[in-house]
Amino acid sequence: MHVYGVTGWKNAGKTGLMTRLVAEFRGRGLSVSTLKHAHHRFDMDHPGKDSYRHREAGAHQVLLASGHRWALMTELNDAPEPSLAELLAQLAPVDLVLIEGWKRDSHPKVEAWREGTGHPLIAPGDPTIRAVAAKGATGLTDRPVLDLDDTPAIADFIARELGL
Repeated sequence: MHVYGVTGWKNAGKTGLMTRLVAEFRGRGLSVSTLKHAHHRFDMDHPGKDSYRHREAGAHQVLLASGHRWALMTELNDAPEPSLAELLAQLAPVDLVLIEGWKRDSHPKVEAWREGTGHPLIAPGDPTIRAVAAKGATGLTDRPVLDLDDTPAIADFIARELGL
């Protein structure tokens, strides 16, 4: 499996770029999975639902399945958050895994960046960032700067990097 990340600060355009890249690579005939890091607690099910009741009763894992999809929820309780490598090992094989977040991990990344957010570039201090996807900016860094809205060009860059 090839792995490539999209990173950046809040409101930089990461999620929009991720969704466009998934569609672009799928359109090129590749199978794609994604991992998204959340900095907050989240739930996939809701109070009153059977799966929620199973978890609340103390189940370590709950697998919810239908004819359309399935989801496996694992409670960490007091265990540490799994590493990116541990999470990647849980995925079924695909051509490409796109990762949103995990700024400090060692996989190659494109940094989404918007001047108006007030955040500095991450790229200058991070050799894992191979390019910056920005809106109308040049000369930001020694890395290639790609137009944040030019999804095919960003996908081409990633494909060349990974030999896809």
